[in-house]
Amino acid sequence: MNTLIPIERIENKIYIIRGQKVMIDKDLAELYGVETFNLNKAVKRNIKRFPSDFMFQLNKQEFRNLTFQFGISRWGGRRSLPYAFTEQGVAMLSSVLRSERAIQVNIVIMRAFIRLKQVLATHKELSRKVKELESRVNNQDSKIVQVFDAIKKMIEPLKKPKNPIGFRV
Repeated sequence: MNTLIPIERIENKIYIIRGQKVMIDKDLAELYGVETFNLNKAVKRNIKRFPSDFMFQLNKQEFRNLTFQFGISRWGGRRSLPYAFTEQGVAMLSSVLRSERAIQVNIVIMRAFIRLKQVLATHKELSRKVKELESRVNNQDSKIVQVFDAIKKMIEPLKKPKNPIGFRV
């Protein structure tokens, strides 16, 4: 299944909306190989499995912002606003969609979410280390300036000797 759906393709379909990493119903339906209408129908039949922290419907502004990212509407002709599924919502989809493909696709999607978390954690750690280094460098700057000042003071007398040394002719 990894060869059918590269994990990078799935990572590109994970968006941050309302501060949560989500996937849109249209993208999920495409990955699962079903129509968006059928995916949403299966979800609505099992709506108790999808509380608001698992799935939510985008508002008009969020939908406009999402389609604006692509320059054109990828979801043209929709009569309703799309649904966004969090990582838990995607996991719950595996209990609603029971095909073999759904199981395999779900595994790859879960791996993509995990990989994304690892990347974000690495970036946070790197960011913390850079800030730590900046503070160290800022503290060292004044000390380095003092060292250079001391070196300059030591060099100045060598440039301008007061009394020449040696024989005079």
